[in-house]
Amino acid sequence: MAIIKVGGIALFAIVGIWIAGISYETSPVNTGGTTVDGFIAAVALAILAYKGFTTITNSGSEIVDPHRNVGRAIIISILICVVVYLMVTLAVAGNLNLNEIIKAKDYALAQAARPAFGNYGLWFTVALAIVATISGVIASVFAVSRMLAMLTDMNLVPHRHFGMPGDVQKHTLVYTIVIAMALTIFFDLSRIASLGAIFYIVMDIAIHWGVLRHLRNEVKASPFILITAIILDLVVLGAFLIMKASSDMLVIYVSVAGMVFIYIGEKLFIHFNSTN
Repeated sequence: MAIIKVGGIALFAIVGIWIAGISYETSPVNTGGTTVDGFIAAVALAILAYKGFTTITNSGSEIVDPHRNVGRAIIISILICVVVYLMVTLAVAGNLNLNEIIKAKDYALAQAARPAFGNYGLWFTVALAIVATISGVIASVFAVSRMLAMLTDMNLVPHRHFGMPGDVQKHTLVYTIVIAMALTIFFDLSRIASLGAIFYIVMDIAIHWGVLRHLRNEVKASPFILITAIILDLVVLGAFLIMKASSDMLVIYVSVAGMVFIYIGEKLFIHFNSTN
C-alpha cells in the first residue's frame, strides 16, 4: 500500500511538473490577509503530515535490529515525505494560482494534472486517497494499540477486558478503534486534525521535558536539541491556539477537557495502584 500511494502521488506530481514546463509563474493573488502567526499556526497542522514516523517507533519490537534500524527507518521515511511533498508543491504551484488551489482543495494535484489525465485524474486521486486512508488507519491503530498494551503491562494505564477473548493488545486495538469512531461521529475532519495537532504537540513537549529532566544522561540526549524542540513546539502551539481561539473555541475546550481528564485519571490510577 505504501508503494502504491507514494508511487501514485509521485506520478501525479511528475506529470504536473512536466505540464508546467518547469516554470512556476502563478497569477498575481492578493495575499494581504496572510500573517506571520497564521503561517506558524499552519505549521501545527503540517506537523501531522510527518507524524507517520511514530508508527515506526511504536513498531520497534517487530523491526530487525531496532537499535540500529529504527533511526534509519525514521530518516528514510521523512526524506521520502519531503521529496514527495516538494514535488506536489511544485506541480500544483506551477499549474494553479492560489485561488484555484483553494477552490480545488483536496483535488489540487488532480486539477494540476488534468491536461494529461483529464477526468480520470479525479478517480485516480480518489483511489489513492482510499489506499492512503486505509493503510494509514491500519498502521496507526495497530501502532497505538501496541503502545497502549505496553503501558498496560507496565501498570501505567487502566485496563478492562469486558469479556473479550485474546491478549491485551487485541483489547487495546478495539478501544483505539472505538475512540476513533466516536471522534469521527462527533467531529468533522478539520476539527479532528486540530485536536490531533494540539494533543500531539503537547505530548511532544511533555516527552522532551521528561527526557530532559530524567533520562538525558541515560539515553545520551543533547540538552540543546531538547530545549530547542520544546521552544519551537511552544511557538507553534501558541500560534495555533490563538488562531483557533478566534475561529473555533470548541476545539480548545475539548482539548483542555480531554487533557484534564487524562491527567486526573492517570494521577488517581497510579496513586491507587501504588497504595495497593
